[in-house]
Amino acid sequence: MKILDRAKEKISSGARLNFEEILALYEENDLLYLAESARKIKESKSGKKIFYTINRHINLTNICKANCPLCAFQCRSGDNRAFTLELADIEKNLSLIPFPISLKEIHIVSSLHPEKNFSYYVDAVKLVKKILPNVGINAFTPVEIVNFAEISGKSFSEVLSELILAGVTSLAGGGAEILSERVREIICPKKCSAAEWLEVMKTAHKLGLKTNASMMYGHIETIEERVEHLIKLRDLQDETGGFMAMMLFPFHPENTELGKKFNLKRVGAWEDLKMLALSRLVLDNFNHFKAFWVMLTLPIAQLALNFGADDLDGTIGEEKIIHAAGAKSSTGITRQKLEKIISECGYQPVERDSFYNEL
Repeated sequence: MKILDRAKEKISSGARLNFEEILALYEENDLLYLAESARKIKESKSGKKIFYTINRHINLTNICKANCPLCAFQCRSGDNRAFTLELADIEKNLSLIPFPISLKEIHIVSSLHPEKNFSYYVDAVKLVKKILPNVGINAFTPVEIVNFAEISGKSFSEVLSELILAGVTSLAGGGAEILSERVREIICPKKCSAAEWLEVMKTAHKLGLKTNASMMYGHIETIEERVEHLIKLRDLQDETGGFMAMMLFPFHPENTELGKKFNLKRVGAWEDLKMLALSRLVLDNFNHFKAFWVMLTLPIAQLALNFGADDLDGTIGEEKIIHAAGAKSSTGITRQKLEKIISECGYQPVERDSFYNEL
């Protein structure tokens, strides 16, 4: 039996795809077949429900010692774009949130500040928890956790335990980019390694901290490296079951050194939808897939609901990292618009908290 035929037979029977079969499906480029197959899996897990949450993003600082070529958000101290939120700034920003009683999640990610110590981040979490005691705090990526361990002299487990005590309820899934050391050496050489990213997630799961996962595609990685990335996530989920949702991010090259060096262009909607559907087929042990509209744009995110996605993330409020790289989407959206986008596709909008509890 040909590899492609075997792959399709496995999809029909619900069996797990292997490396060669995943590649064959990608190379066949049958977008409608992938969409139909991914949609069936999505609906077998969550029916006609599409989730969203009322959330806000907080970026504590953009001053970063990593200076990754892939990033347009980071800058050095003294740059006219540089900012760092002190506790008083965070408190002021939170006080300006309209209808805070409706808020379900605060999302906190930043950069690797060369001077701030670990206690700064712990205190920031404690402040958010004090002001919004009933709101989930989805905070920090494994990249940041590795940095916290380095600057504090603590283990990953000690860092995560302290953040949990401060109020962190789930870990952000960013910073994975592509889990290949070859790729990371070029696009983010001063960030944590692929092995460290996976180890932080494994440690978080052992401590009972749920997390998200991600992949950033469309830069210098090969298709084989994308597949290897997905299989590494699938293997860890088999072991721990700690991932709640998967997010796929197309690389936005505008204003980045990586984009200039390799003359990169943003991949198109076909690739976005193809990778989403294929990932849904590969990651058979993930329940939820986010169509992160900030990255994809709203029209593509809406289409993604028929390609395996069952979550539009949330209202966000203000997003800075992706917009620094040239994202053209708005920085926030209303609950009403999210529900309209979902309903137009024939799906049922369902508000959730950080853990996919329906509200």
